[in-house]
Amino acid sequence: MDFELPIGFGCMKASFEPTPENYETTIQALHTALDSGVRFFDTADIYAPAWNEFGHNEKLIAEAMRTYQGDKTGLVVATKGGITRGPGEVWSRNASLDYLLRAAEASAGRLGVSVLDVWQHHRLDPKLPFEAQLESLVGMKQRGIFKELGVSNYSAKQLRRAIEVVGPIFSVQNQLSPVYRQELDVLEVCEEFGINYLPWSPMKGVESVPILKEIGEELGVSAYAVAVAWLKSLSKQILVMPGVSRVESALDAINGISITLTDSHLERITLGLPETQPMHPELLSDQPKN
Repeated sequence: MDFELPIGFGCMKASFEPTPENYETTIQALHTALDSGVRFFDTADIYAPAWNEFGHNEKLIAEAMRTYQGDKTGLVVATKGGITRGPGEVWSRNASLDYLLRAAEASAGRLGVSVLDVWQHHRLDPKLPFEAQLESLVGMKQRGIFKELGVSNYSAKQLRRAIEVVGPIFSVQNQLSPVYRQELDVLEVCEEFGINYLPWSPMKGVESVPILKEIGEELGVSAYAVAVAWLKSLSKQILVMPGVSRVESALDAINGISITLTDSHLERITLGLPETQPMHPELLSDQPKN
């Protein structure tokens, strides 16, 4: 899948802050993104205001796509599974083939499709050996419930092993932002194998990095647009993927794609970035024990 614009959008906020206003403005923002040529949208079954509203965000995406009256050629909707949520808001992980199949089938139903465009393994399961989880992904591919397979929160070593065992990987969704720059060797693997790198929480901490605001003022754009341009500059494999809940934020992010930062800009950003935040503790606790 080739995308004319190297940007996609997620809309998790509308499901974790579920007000009628957020719901409506998010759909408007997604329609605006479609009008602007954006063709990649990301969700997950776990994005919901409560455990008993599992799939809330997938339903929102489905409504936004269904009610859009323009051209949807090339549209790709990606979702994720592998995190569980139960009564009392008990969160866990499950990478068994049985669970992942049921999760993907439920996602397809909520999105109103017979075959998912892209399905991504959301988080590793610390209760299962890593190799067993890869075998689950092999089983998923064999069932034909999705067109493309992605993974999320994998290390470079795990990604290389997934390619060996499972076959081609469409995308990797790992955390990356101006303030969180862990495991950039994953990006190197993506470049080697032509895998799309989808940064999650890409705008995290933007307001705390003065150099982004400084360059934005020089260029007449927001610090967030500069952050989008900076992420885009890191690799041709990056599909920048900010969250969106308002038309204004969608247009601002899309504007960032058109900005070309000079070598001087990039050098100043590199020197002005803070030390990266440490590895996300959940990513460490999710690691299989063998």
